[in-house]
Amino acid sequence: MARTEGDYSWVVENHYGDVYRFALSLTHDEAEAADLTQEAFWRLADRFLEIRDVRRMKSWLFTTLHREFIGRRKRQNRYPHVHLEETELELPAISSVSELTVDGKTALETLAEVEEVFRAPLALFYLEDYSYAEIGEILGIPLGTVMSRLSRGKARLQQLLADRTLPSQSARLIPFPSKAA
Repeated sequence: MARTEGDYSWVVENHYGDVYRFALSLTHDEAEAADLTQEAFWRLADRFLEIRDVRRMKSWLFTTLHREFIGRRKRQNRYPHVHLEETELELPAISSVSELTVDGKTALETLAEVEEVFRAPLALFYLEDYSYAEIGEILGIPLGTVMSRLSRGKARLQQLLADRTLPSQSARLIPFPSKAA
């Protein structure tokens, strides 16, 4: 069976080399050029029937490949690939508070030191297992206020626990898990 200009296989056979060379001229990397070429031909296969003028398929392939190349460069600049070892010094230090644990008795004693406005939502959420909406209904406050008080209350409780626990102790703070409403 003879292949014609309107046949996808004909387009691949007649334009693959040119498209690959164009990709290689852009990337200077054989693997990346092959990926770009494959992407361009995959997109052509996906839209092959939509292209009416078969004489424009080569320019369509070049345009598609170039746009994909530009898009990849933008993503690469925005989200550069770096090895963890190279950025180790830039990573934030882990707070010693998150490395501490305390027993339940100490946690409850410390909770009693937290201001009432924060203590009630904390107790209802973590000890009584109420949802945000239920806490809002119980305390007569909006959902956003519940979330804010829980967040601020957790921070205050962790600060109080950190103040109580000496860094030299081998205790570990049990972090409060975040729960959905």
